[in-house]
Amino acid sequence: MGRDPLKRLFSAYTDREVARRELYNSRLLRKQKVLPLDPDPDFFFQNLEGYMAQASVVKHHVLPAWLFIGPAPLRYDAVYKTSQIDALAEKLSALTGETVEIPRFNSTRTRLAFDDLAPETRDALRTFLAVDYEHLAGYYKNPML
Repeated sequence: MGRDPLKRLFSAYTDREVARRELYNSRLLRKQKVLPLDPDPDFFFQNLEGYMAQASVVKHHVLPAWLFIGPAPLRYDAVYKTSQIDALAEKLSALTGETVEIPRFNSTRTRLAFDDLAPETRDALRTFLAVDYEHLAGYYKNPML
């Protein structure tokens, strides 16, 4: 199952930082004085590599998709977007002969839109996600172009 790269990054911020405040759990982040523990989205995304270096929870959620799904060409008989989670459950039920239910987690109330961000942040995200969108071109259209 895959997720749109930009939505995945937004979720890393809104769910992990805003809702769960997981940056406070990073010993390295708490020791340093450059990266705030409560960054606004522009600061967070403009300094994403610094947050990745200091907080494993950030790094894990924003690493390139190919590290998890493999290099191109992708060799799957099907790829399901998170918006198709019910279809995935149906397919798994049919394959296994058992009823498969996939619960939905991480639905945060905080919403973030690309246009809400500063131009410099949008440029940083375009650069950061270019490889992911290229890798997943058959499944996702890059909304930042």
